[in-house]
Amino acid sequence: MIVGEMCVAHLGLTNGFRMVVDEGPEGGQSVYRMHLPVLGGRQLGWTPG
Repeated sequence: MIVGEMCVAHLGLTNGFRMVVDEGPEGGQSVYRMHLPVLGGRQLGWTPG
């Protein structure tokens, strides 16, 4: 999370962001390693996806 916060600060996402863990085929994972997409730059609603 600390590295994620440093990355989003570099991208200028100062009003907040969402990090999502993608895991497995139904999570959209095709390469088996840790995926942490960062979503931001606008108001995020619920439900994602």
